[in-house]
Amino acid sequence: MIIFPQAKINIGLHVLNKRPDGYHEVETCMLSVPLFDILEILPAEEFSFMQSGLHVDSEPSSNLCVKAYILVKQTYNCPPVYMHLRKQIPMGAGLGGGSSDAAHVINGLNELFELNIPIQEREYLAAQLGSDCPFFIEGTPKIATGRGEILHDISIDLSGYHIKLIYPAIHVGTAEAYAGVEFYAGKENLSKILALPIEDWQGALVNSFENSIFKKHGVMREIKDLLIQEGAVFAAMSGSGSTLFGIYETLPTPIDFPESYQQFCLSL
Repeated sequence: MIIFPQAKINIGLHVLNKRPDGYHEVETCMLSVPLFDILEILPAEEFSFMQSGLHVDSEPSSNLCVKAYILVKQTYNCPPVYMHLRKQIPMGAGLGGGSSDAAHVINGLNELFELNIPIQEREYLAAQLGSDCPFFIEGTPKIATGRGEILHDISIDLSGYHIKLIYPAIHVGTAEAYAGVEFYAGKENLSKILALPIEDWQGALVNSFENSIFKKHGVMREIKDLLIQEGAVFAAMSGSGSTLFGIYETLPTPIDFPESYQQFCLSL
């Protein structure tokens, strides 16, 4: 079995407050984009995991794919497998690649061994691995609330538009992002803003992490401004960074950036 875990962007991200449990209350819209890792899962006599592609600076045992397998095995006693992950989605980039990989392990094991795990149960398992993980079980547009694990369907269709993703080789850790976060003080909820025409999103949609992160990494603000200047109808930072994205009516061309940057021009 070969499956393709997809990346996501956040269209608006409101951090509302800090909860008594130490997590933050958020409100965000997550949308899948056609940038993929490649995940192979095969039945095997004993469990093994290998990873190729982009370098992952961690032990295999701490990889979310391995943790997802162990979680499903403990709960449903599924057989051992061989897993090979080819990493292509940049890490620490606000694109949810690791979360997507974990969710697709759960979906893949469910299909491969006919475990018949309902969607809600798969989302519950995924939530134990990370706040973004449940979104990728279905991968359809969602409003996420709570710490990001409570999902609500939303009708948003950007087919016919195009997107440019720019990862400027800056790793923004979760702790760094939340250390300077500015709580959302607006009165409009996200669903109401997203109901506006896309041409009205810029300035109305807020990512609560942008101001503090842009102060520390000024090049990220410059990239966002550049995306708008070259014709993006909406541009923002995804998640807690550091990927910047622009949404366009026509397919954009790559910008001349340093070789360390990763840049993707895709059709939605």
